[in-house]
Amino acid sequence: MLKWIGRGAAIVVLVGAAVFFGVLPGLVEKGRNGVVEHDPYPVSDAARDLHARLVIGDWHADSLLWNRNLLQRGSRGHVDIPRLAEGNVAVQVFTTVTKSPAGQNYDENATDARDNITLLAIAQLWPLKAWTNLTERGLYMAERMSAYAAKSPETLRMITSAADLDRLLSDRAKGSKTVGAIMGAEGGHVLEGDIANLARLYDAGFRVIGLTHFFDNALGGSLHGEKGHGLTDFGRDVVGEMVARNMIIDLAHTSPQMARDVLEMTDVPLIVSHTGLFSACPVKRNFPDDLMRAIAATGGVIGIGYWEDVTCDATPAGIARTIAAAVDVLGAEAVSLGSDFDGSVETGFDTSELAALTQALLDEGLSEDVIFAVMGGNMMRVLRATLPPN
Repeated sequence: MLKWIGRGAAIVVLVGAAVFFGVLPGLVEKGRNGVVEHDPYPVSDAARDLHARLVIGDWHADSLLWNRNLLQRGSRGHVDIPRLAEGNVAVQVFTTVTKSPAGQNYDENATDARDNITLLAIAQLWPLKAWTNLTERGLYMAERMSAYAAKSPETLRMITSAADLDRLLSDRAKGSKTVGAIMGAEGGHVLEGDIANLARLYDAGFRVIGLTHFFDNALGGSLHGEKGHGLTDFGRDVVGEMVARNMIIDLAHTSPQMARDVLEMTDVPLIVSHTGLFSACPVKRNFPDDLMRAIAATGGVIGIGYWEDVTCDATPAGIARTIAAAVDVLGAEAVSLGSDFDGSVETGFDTSELAALTQALLDEGLSEDVIFAVMGGNMMRVLRATLPPN
């Protein structure tokens, strides 16, 4: 009897482990990154022709958080390399989410709240060192992306310099469909409070870093933190080192005071990678328009997101209206795309369906020149102006 009980317990443990490690992560991702059911969006021949001529770039996708093989077309989530190619995306910033507070919300989160990513890291069998160290989590995700590029260089290429970008765009102009990937970090807590880790991230290919995410960290205050304070001394050191290394500073999720502190101490193009426009969708997640104008005045860009919390309407038409409003408020040269795909958001389409957004922008009355700028031209300009030359 005891032998049978032991065997039964072992079976239960094995089944539980199979569900926890093999099934649960996929179910979580499917639940967190949904696409609203919809009929195919109508796209005219004129829109398809225009879309095929665009150089498209997206400042923000969290796809590396999930253990899908991004070289294969997935049945869940929003982004992988085949779907990027189908959507004619030339450059995608892949951001690394290394910590997320339990109970995450847009209003206020405690820095010491239980971290949701730890359980996900364990369930997805990340390396043991990535279970407890945020820098190691970022480096692990970067290693995966580099491995994808090494395995399939004809479809994916890492971009770490302006020269890399120019080669990619030259090849695409000749008919290549290769997608360029840029590594980004969502929150300076990935540094674990040690500026020496910035060099480790840089060497791993990171070129875009958001200073905060949903909670205050060692660099300063979050838009969703407890105090709303600005840059700390450590944060100033990090910003200065990022400028010296030609890294792109992302102000998404920072407190307004932190954003103003960065504006005061830098003279480089700044970005807000994924957001909306407050006057078009008046929610806390969107900076006030005057702060957005100040950021745009640096020569940087504002990446418009694809989810309802920042656009108040996540349909292609709703996103196009937000983009048109941003063009009116900030100027056509200051507006870009920042989907937040695979970032625990529900969207109206995945990246393979981007032609629907081009159609919606035409329907909104934007000119081809403005559409070229918004869909990628502005992003390429900022990248060329900021990335290391070689």
